[in-house]
Amino acid sequence: MAPGEDSDSRMFAGLRDRLKATNLYDAKIGAIHVKNKIGKFGNLINANHRHDEEHEKLTDEKRTRIAESHRFQSFAPERDGNKIKWYVDGQDYFYAVSVALEKAKETIYIEDWWLSPELFLRRPPYFNQEWRLDQVLKRRAEAGVKIYIVVYKEVAQALSCNSAHTKHALHALCPEGTPGHGNIHVMRHPDHNVFENAGDMTFYWAHHEKFIVIDYEIAFIGGLDLCFGRWDNRQHPLADVHPAGVQNEIFPGQDFNNNRIMDFQSVDDWKSNELSKADFGRMPWHDVAMCVIGDCVYDIAEHFVLRWNFVKRDKYKRSENFDWLTMTGREGENEDLVAVQRPKHPVGEYVHHPLSPLENRAWAHGHQGTVHAQVVRSSCDWSSGILTEHSIQNAYCETIRNAQHFVYIENQFFITATGEEQSPIHNTIGKAIVDACVKAGKEGRKFRVIIVIPAIPGFAGDLRDDAAMGTRAIMDYQYKSIHRGPNSIFEQIKSQGVDPKQHVFIFNLRSYDRLNKTSAMIEQEEKSGVKYQDVQRAEAEEIMGEGVENTTDQKPTIGDDTGDNEKERLVDLKRQFEAQRGAVGLDQEVTSKDSIAETAMLNGGKVSEQRWDDDLEKEKENFVQEELYIHGKLLIVDDRIVICGSSNINDRSQLGLHDSELSIVMEDYNLMDSVMDGQPFKAGHHAATLRRMLWREHLGLLPAQPLDASQDPNAQPADVCPNDIMEGSEYEFVADPMSDQVWDMWTGNASTNTQIFRHLFRADPDDNIKDFDDYEAFLPRHKKFRQGHLHDPFMPAEEVREKLDQIKGHLVWMPLDFLCDAPMAEKGLQVNAYTESIYT
Repeated sequence: MAPGEDSDSRMFAGLRDRLKATNLYDAKIGAIHVKNKIGKFGNLINANHRHDEEHEKLTDEKRTRIAESHRFQSFAPERDGNKIKWYVDGQDYFYAVSVALEKAKETIYIEDWWLSPELFLRRPPYFNQEWRLDQVLKRRAEAGVKIYIVVYKEVAQALSCNSAHTKHALHALCPEGTPGHGNIHVMRHPDHNVFENAGDMTFYWAHHEKFIVIDYEIAFIGGLDLCFGRWDNRQHPLADVHPAGVQNEIFPGQDFNNNRIMDFQSVDDWKSNELSKADFGRMPWHDVAMCVIGDCVYDIAEHFVLRWNFVKRDKYKRSENFDWLTMTGREGENEDLVAVQRPKHPVGEYVHHPLSPLENRAWAHGHQGTVHAQVVRSSCDWSSGILTEHSIQNAYCETIRNAQHFVYIENQFFITATGEEQSPIHNTIGKAIVDACVKAGKEGRKFRVIIVIPAIPGFAGDLRDDAAMGTRAIMDYQYKSIHRGPNSIFEQIKSQGVDPKQHVFIFNLRSYDRLNKTSAMIEQEEKSGVKYQDVQRAEAEEIMGEGVENTTDQKPTIGDDTGDNEKERLVDLKRQFEAQRGAVGLDQEVTSKDSIAETAMLNGGKVSEQRWDDDLEKEKENFVQEELYIHGKLLIVDDRIVICGSSNINDRSQLGLHDSELSIVMEDYNLMDSVMDGQPFKAGHHAATLRRMLWREHLGLLPAQPLDASQDPNAQPADVCPNDIMEGSEYEFVADPMSDQVWDMWTGNASTNTQIFRHLFRADPDDNIKDFDDYEAFLPRHKKFRQGHLHDPFMPAEEVREKLDQIKGHLVWMPLDFLCDAPMAEKGLQVNAYTESIYT
């Protein structure tokens, strides 16, 4: 008998062991779980409930010590020897992701704001159906790969991304009894219902990260969600009409989208699209992302494991469907750093990652590349269960403040403060810009801050409508950040004796195209009695229907054949349409191009030289333009340092206590001979080549991309090959970011393009619209003026073509005088002291 042990204690211990095998024990554990769940309602009045117990305080202190020992106060250290590859626009990125996912052997982590299971990673979709995202994930799950996905659970009344569809569609890929069952796990967070999760909820803030980790070998990080509307290439086509056959379309179903005209509608019905391709162009999308091999992969994975365990704790603690993840390097007394908990009655297993030893990774035995990098984040109590971290803002401010030659920014938003007097704006990136410009101005240095942001930074229809109040509020805060009011960047620079117009420059991007809606296709519609829009729906049904009909995790209702009937109806319509092809002459080669977006690019020809198999006066009806939506979150400084990730320049992304974000700071120690303001300069290879590629795209100094990316080195993961920097005379021309020749072309192209888009299309916003009366005069609201089309129907066709010939690239000036004499966002129910933080 052990010391101090008596027969009674041994008897009760044995009794407890026997009870564990009974229903009474299960009932007891269930009662404990119910008690704990009810106890969460106390969190409503205890906002500090994750940080008030002694063990929680010790964990917070440990995390704080770690962050304080790192640059930018990040959770992650600086890491040498990373191999990092850049991607510009969705075609290259999604193709590379498809290659990497297909090679996954153990685990896949995905964190996204929005994930569309029906997204095609390769195009055209009809000829690449096996490369639809859900089909790729299904293959890997069937091969035994464990897939973990966390998506933002949206407020359904405000957003249309439908994370419930994402979850159910992915869970339905491998039903019980089939290979891969149980290998796909999808969490949605946060909750918005007090009865679901008591105090652990938020209405305003979002999980905004976009990253992937595969086998702890390779990671992707940047601005691109795996969702509809993001795939694009460098010529940024707007048109997707194909008289030669709808199977040639590039953007099926809801992947064809233009939020200026219509937001995504019921994305669980992925094949439907209320926007007719025969009448409107899409909104093109510009983005940037990275592929990482090296020690930083571990840090990205650690952030995911922390998030997974945090959501497990707060939402799925009593669910057997979700396991706890433990992690090499974060074991024992350090497992609390990734939010591992070991309750007395755990539900779910403890699964250790990576599944094979970490030292098997090549990067664990030496440097894979030359990039010095550090992962930074915006994260806090609601999003990760930690004290607030805003290391992204710290990195931005320090990097900009130390700039010597130029700061180049591409971002979806630009809302920032120069001090304490700009409430409700609090992030201080604007102050860093002021400091850098004033220092350069007083030292007499040539110094530029070049900012490229969307013309309209939110999704809305007509900016004059009440429904656009939120978008106008965002624009109002942007203008106040840049140049309106005494605390703006311009006025703060000016107040210190420096001319801001010599240092800060803001641009947008815009694209044009031609819908290939010929008279023969119109006749085909008339003879068949079928609209092209119905044909595009039928095509989406054909290539997007298989595998996701049952997306509710429930067995289909017996006798419910509604979906089959609709599919048959659409197939019949497509058959009727195709039956008239020969009668209208479309069985012969169609010589007019399905897109002429390439004419804005290098060696893309002239619009005036494009074939049009019809009357040129009818061609005019088919020219369209749209803002090129900048979604990347990118900073490049002095051709040395790059910051890229999910973080916008606004309070939501930068403060840490609002949206959750993940970015990476990169400085390549592989220096290349370059030029800066006419002088020899050692540039970082990674930063300089990325900046040159971006500037060539914006200036129209790159050729258009073919849809087949299989032979493009820039569309492969970093473990396959490095970036192709596309050397040549254009590459050398943009080598010096401060050269007068480059700047003359940059501003010259922006000026010409702005004038042409204004003259032909009355593209808005515009500097000539200073109040709402000007708006009506500039762009009358009348049904004969269709969004994005030519404004003057009487302009001669040849003149239209010749003017379009003058557009080069996509740069336009940001209209800084837009609505300068009008209240852009009147205070009221939508914009007030309680809602301001949503827009900033």
